[in-house]
This record gives sequence, C-alpha cells and structure tokens, in this order.
Amino acid sequence: MHHHNHYYGQAHILARYAGLDDEYPPRLRGYLQHGWNIADGWNPVHEFYDGAWRFTWSDGPRRRGHALGRRNYASIGAPFLYLQELEPELGAVPEEEREGTLWFLFHGWEGGKIQGDHKRLIDEIRETEPGPVTFSLYYTEYDRPEVRKSYEDAGFRVVSFGRRGFSYEGTDPKFLYKQLAELRKHKRVAANRLSTAIFYGIAAGCEAAVYGDPMEMEGENPLFGGQSRIARLWPEMLGKELDMDAARATTDLELGVPWMMPPAELRMLFDWRERV
Repeated sequence: MHHHNHYYGQAHILARYAGLDDEYPPRLRGYLQHGWNIADGWNPVHEFYDGAWRFTWSDGPRRRGHALGRRNYASIGAPFLYLQELEPELGAVPEEEREGTLWFLFHGWEGGKIQGDHKRLIDEIRETEPGPVTFSLYYTEYDRPEVRKSYEDAGFRVVSFGRRGFSYEGTDPKFLYKQLAELRKHKRVAANRLSTAIFYGIAAGCEAAVYGDPMEMEGENPLFGGQSRIARLWPEMLGKELDMDAARATTDLELGVPWMMPPAELRMLFDWRERV
C-alpha cells in the first residue's frame, strides 16, 4: 500500500467504516486521493506502478484521468464524509452557538515553503470577518516561528491538527477527527485559496469564503492550470460571501457524496473481504 494512503488517517477511517481494525488498517491495493485536486486526483509528477487502481473522491478526477489516457479508476467519496457518518456528534454544538471563523492558510509541504505578505492578509481578515478568528496552520507553517508568531501577535487563536506523516511514520490518525470537531464549532470557514478545508467546512455546515493573497509556494507546478483555472471552473467558490446553495452543491460533487459506498461494497472493492 502506498504510504500516501495513510495521510491524515484516511485509510484508518475507511477501515473503521468497513468494520475492520482502524489502528492497523489493512492494505489498500492502489492509490487513494488524499486532498481536493483540480486534475486527476494527484500531483503532476506522482509515480504509479503499472496496473494500480486509483481511488478518487469523485467522478471529475476520474474523467480527467481518462482524458490523460489513464485507467483503473474507482470513485468512492472522500473519507471525511465517512468520518462524519461515524462521528455525527463529534465537536457538535447547537447551531445558534456556532461562532467565529476557522481560517486556513494555504500551506506548503516538506519540499516547498510558502511566501507571501502575512501582514496584508491579517489586515484583510480583520476587515472581513464578523467574529473571532481561529487560525489553522499546517504543521509546515506552524513549525516556522516567524509565520506562527505573525498570527498569534494579531490576536488570533492559532491551531494545528497534526502531521500527515511520511512513509508510515509520524501520521496522526486523528488529524481529520480534530479538524471536523473544530469546524463544527465555527460559523464560517475561510482560506486564501480554494482548498480541501473549504469543502470540508461546507460539508460540516459552515458558511464559506475564499479571499486574500493566495501566496506562492516554491516549486509549485503550473501544469494543471493553477489559480486561473480554478477561477474559470469554480467561480461560485471564490469570494468573501458565497451563494451557499451553489457552494453546497459543488461541495457534494467534489467530495463525492453520490459515490459513497456502504461498508460491504468498500470491502469488496478494496479486496478486504477476507479480513471480515
């Protein structure tokens, strides 16, 4: 099983949903999409072994993969959706008690740092958000004191949900649990780029916004069109006040609500039948 499948504990969630051991999830024979993606589910230079199955969240990445001549796709819905079914009460508060904004900074990764004007972004957030702001930093930025201190000094509550891990080491299998619990406490979710967290927030019942300096990342690959393509294809997801009916409809498609499977079907698809 490719170690990317463990990112954010996604394989663990699917194993639990399927009724199997979620501490040591069984091998998933293929590649599982681990974040929202404007291409076929993976980065442009991802290497696949011949004949591997590609498990996408929704049908869009499958179609785009087919256009690139790739095969062996199955759409299953995002593991975050299954987690919501498994944990209907996790972090939930009465609707009238939800407050403030959970704000996600576009993040880098182990191979590239983000660069941008944090002070300008802070000023825009202060001008825009109607309530208290909790600022979520990915661990790659949380571990950079010069970035984290900018938002702490601005008076924001700063959080990080853990590490995605690498080569099966250091994965926080409760990453998405913590993110879901935090989202359910907030009225709004926002980010400076359309990203996975925005779709998760909408699925968890938040209003949403995407605005501010999108920042840049070292070595960012423009092969699939980048921000200009997102603006063309998902304009309803950009802005400080979204049409939430349109945003929820897009979220259902991008996270793959129509392609979710019952436990028995997941076990059959992943060849987990012998583990039941």
